[in-house]
Amino acid sequence: MTSTPAPVRIAPSILSADFAALGQEVRAIEAAGADWVHIDVMDGHFVPNLTIGPAVVKALRPHSTLPFDVHLMISPVDHFLDAFAAAGADIITVHPEAGPHIHRSIQHIKSLGKQAGVSLNPATPAKMLDYLIDDIDLVLIMSVNPGFGGQSFISSQLRKIEAVRKMIDKTGRDIRLEVDGGIDAGTAPLAIAAGADVLVAGTATFKGGPDAYAGNIRRLRGEA
Repeated sequence: MTSTPAPVRIAPSILSADFAALGQEVRAIEAAGADWVHIDVMDGHFVPNLTIGPAVVKALRPHSTLPFDVHLMISPVDHFLDAFAAAGADIITVHPEAGPHIHRSIQHIKSLGKQAGVSLNPATPAKMLDYLIDDIDLVLIMSVNPGFGGQSFISSQLRKIEAVRKMIDKTGRDIRLEVDGGIDAGTAPLAIAAGADVLVAGTATFKGGPDAYAGNIRRLRGEA
């Protein structure tokens, strides 16, 4: 397997946080050593779940200085790009299947001054990136089918992580390779060894309450 020397970033998914105290939860993960805040936006249409909108992102923005990594699982996605950019997103990630013209969506995100990401569902091939890789800042590999937290890691996605890592390395550009789904202390090393340098972890970060967050994050990095 291919490994990467880039430092591993941990992006806790607030999907697993206490929604009655989201501001406190975001402050707690920042204090615990998180690198990004991962925000899953679901519309009940593109994925079978409904979560939050731009107003919640805007409300959370004053609570953290960390980059807001906003994963849009909504369709059609283009109508919402401006709103999430204005709300405080730093990285906006979209799915090729969520709009008719993924390249146009990427161009629009960049025009808003934000970093642009493309997310690949488990059945979406790495080849989808062939004519996008030079225009994006992040690739998000879904290692579960999107829509719910707490699912088990789909091991076939390790081959896709390896393939995308090779694509990224060929460009010579600083493109982050993020993995989301079933990430815990057992699967994190597998994803990192395959080439991932950003790990999204909801359940594995937030289990045990705020006093456990720092230790949970260290374990995901392989430091404990």
